[in-house]
Amino acid sequence: MKKPKETKNAAEKELQSGKKGGCYYPVTRSGFLKDGGFGLIHVYYGQGVGKTTRAVGLAVRAAGEGLEVHFVQFMKSGKSGETLLFSRTPNIHFFCPGEHPFILSSGPQAEHFEHAARALGHALSVADKEAHLLICDEILDTLIFDTLQKQQIVELIEKCKGKVELVMTGRCPPPEILELADYATEFVQVKHPYYKGSVARKGIEF
Repeated sequence: MKKPKETKNAAEKELQSGKKGGCYYPVTRSGFLKDGGFGLIHVYYGQGVGKTTRAVGLAVRAAGEGLEVHFVQFMKSGKSGETLLFSRTPNIHFFCPGEHPFILSSGPQAEHFEHAARALGHALSVADKEAHLLICDEILDTLIFDTLQKQQIVELIEKCKGKVELVMTGRCPPPEILELADYATEFVQVKHPYYKGSVARKGIEF
């Protein structure tokens, strides 16, 4: 008597068992999203470089598909190279409150609190619009210096959830914000030329 024909070949079985493909499929999928609409929450965080670059890449991809993108910069002065590209892309709307001096060891000054408040106010106004994608670059780092409070960011998340796709970047998100995220990606620094004396290079680091 012949054995029943197997429905999966050996390679497929090994992938499912985790013997192979553990790097490719590190987590078992437990379900499927029922709604393909907008309104999920992304958190890109960690000490490694690439958080803003990932957010910029997503902005370009979304704009290429005709989506309305709003890119809001926190804790920056609006002079990094990607802003030049944004100015030439009609459906990427860039906002930065202006100059943002370094926060020294003495702590944030009035101008830093004002910068954060204006950026957050703009982001909240976008959440009320018919936007597809809202990117809040470095918003999570405002929590490190207390120029914004955690509850303010939670309020932004709640306004966007199920309506506007929200991306937030920064170094150390609190557990409560990670819990609210649909995407959470950690950027881990393994090596960086800064620690061998290299300076930041225009067009590469900024």
